[in-house]
Amino acid sequence: MQVPVKSFYFEHGPQAVILLHAFASGPVDVRMLARYLERQNYTVYAPMFTGHGTADFTDILLQGTPERWWQDAQAAIQFVRDRGYRQISIFGISLGGIFAAKALENDSQLVGGGSLGSPIVRKRQFSVHNTFMQMAKANFVRFHTNEAIMNSKLKWLDDNIDQLLGKIADFTVGVAEDLPKIHQPYFIGQGLSDEIVNPQSAKSLRDGLINSQVSYHEYPNASHMITVNSAHKQLESDLTEFLTKLYE
Repeated sequence: MQVPVKSFYFEHGPQAVILLHAFASGPVDVRMLARYLERQNYTVYAPMFTGHGTADFTDILLQGTPERWWQDAQAAIQFVRDRGYRQISIFGISLGGIFAAKALENDSQLVGGGSLGSPIVRKRQFSVHNTFMQMAKANFVRFHTNEAIMNSKLKWLDDNIDQLLGKIADFTVGVAEDLPKIHQPYFIGQGLSDEIVNPQSAKSLRDGLINSQVSYHEYPNASHMITVNSAHKQLESDLTEFLTKLYE
């Protein structure tokens, strides 16, 4: 997952969709989906979470916190509202899905939204630590970082990433507890071969949305990033159907 260095905003139709990216990645996670939705006449905004999108993965730990990323999500909603949009939905993949859910819990003016491969109701997790370290090394190589500097930074990340992952887990507990506050329609997409998030988490999320009309979708043999992998075309079709009903 290579990371672009900025957010993107595709202004098109009268209904707006906000897409939030995954941990340690960037809006490239949702760019293909965004272009698809733009062709369906939606305006799409995908912000960059603080600390992401740089040549140095230590920025994620030094600049980013769940509270800061929550502020980023709120700022994204305001960004779209400032441009005159009132019919706004919000979705996120993985980490982004946590903040999409929190936005729906706290902002009744949002018309709906959802999460994709997101550990909002936490079950047994696979190793985010190892995946993060692999992505960090690939990012340093991509930006031609000096090998000695890269190795030093990778050692620091290996020693410190679990503290941030713990903060994310603690933050997510509160989001899961507040799921009954969501009354808007909610879309759940989950790859059944997800290597990072336990697919059972999606079912627990569905069961926690006791006051929402849930549109639940599983994608057999699909890994974590369902916006770009083998599931993406079916996801796009399912999401279009959901949005069509949402904006009726």
